[in-house]
Amino acid sequence: MTINKRVVQCIFRLIWLVNLSLCLSSAVSASPDVINKHLTDSQSDPTKLGLMTGFPPPVDKRVMLPDSNFFSFPNLRWSVCNMRALLPTENIKRDPFNATPMSYALMQGIDSVTFSPMNSSTRMSWHDSLAANYTDGILVLHKNKVVYERYRGCMDEHTNHAAMSMTKSLTGLIAEILIARGKIDESAKVRSIIPELQGSAFGDATVRQVMDMTTSLRYSENYADPNADIWQYSYAANPLPKPKEYAGPVGYFEYLQTVQKSGVHGKEFGYKTVNSDVLGWIVARASGKKFNVLASELIWSKLGMEYSADITVDGIGTPFAGGGLSATLRDLARIGIVMLNNGKINGVQIIPTSAVASIRQGGDKSVFSTAGFKTIPNGSYRSMWWHFHNEHGAFAARGVHGQTIYIDPKAKMIIVRLSSHPVAANSAIDPTSLPAYHALAKFLLAQ
Repeated sequence: MTINKRVVQCIFRLIWLVNLSLCLSSAVSASPDVINKHLTDSQSDPTKLGLMTGFPPPVDKRVMLPDSNFFSFPNLRWSVCNMRALLPTENIKRDPFNATPMSYALMQGIDSVTFSPMNSSTRMSWHDSLAANYTDGILVLHKNKVVYERYRGCMDEHTNHAAMSMTKSLTGLIAEILIARGKIDESAKVRSIIPELQGSAFGDATVRQVMDMTTSLRYSENYADPNADIWQYSYAANPLPKPKEYAGPVGYFEYLQTVQKSGVHGKEFGYKTVNSDVLGWIVARASGKKFNVLASELIWSKLGMEYSADITVDGIGTPFAGGGLSATLRDLARIGIVMLNNGKINGVQIIPTSAVASIRQGGDKSVFSTAGFKTIPNGSYRSMWWHFHNEHGAFAARGVHGQTIYIDPKAKMIIVRLSSHPVAANSAIDPTSLPAYHALAKFLLAQ
């Protein structure tokens, strides 16, 4: 394939968001210098900056295609709340007749809860941690009631915010539901469900190995390397028209067929988004339904959602099962509720108990440890959910730039945070997030 320099540069700009929205939780820590060089939370507030304000907005305040500046900081602080304006999406429909309001018991004192960030002796308050992590919206539930709710930056209660890799956890939950219903055998080889993947790395992997990301892939997600596989993946996924010189795969499905095997499946954890898109393909093929339709039927129309969600698609309309979801804070909290309550919401069994139990048991800690996630030293990964194995048995859905649904079973607490942190890697965000969550759980237990 021959592509001239200008075309390559154009493609790089156009796929910048697609690349970042692959939602990789890097194990490499960001240095304080990298973090400190950015504008502060207040300085980068998209409303204060006047991004996309005016009729039309001034040229220097525009966040748009084809310039592809929409995921550079601070523009990403506007973009995460406006994905439908930037990329093609499909709808994950709610049931308007099933919408159920949240129960509230707002609590005083949460802003004053303090904790010590990792590797620091200086105490920080919960209130100050919101700015430290460029929080756009945060909601805390205790015993199924909202005790704390804040909207900042680009968000209000109606905003569909990019969930990034929390999409993966939705994909994993859908797969577990289909396993519980006998539609998928988790021990089956992927090639038996998707023959098109026979010659790829995924062909002889089991569904469970894909779900737990223990596949062994010859696949690099090193963004610093212009020859890394992630760029070819992005070329394929890019929903915009391809240059005529482009001769590679088109869309997620075609690209996944080209991924080759590196070693033996099941031996090591490797966080690679292509696994999530294979799982998205598996659940679609097994059900005979497009991913967004399936997500609506199994989850979004059942949990009392207030708003329909969006999910980005590739050039042939394939939903991005690895990172394309955008949803409201409260609706994401409803996923937390059903996971905390063993598949029930408002006393009604919506998700099979066995599906939730499978996720909540966590994964193999020894396999997970091979990946070197320093802020989760005792962690594991199962069905695309992260497990901390702390004293409260906490687990979470997570995405880059600070997205999380954090569930603490012992404290009966759910935290949903949507953010636009300038550093993508959770390793830069965890030091002021995970201790804050645990401190709040202890505070709520004492009430």
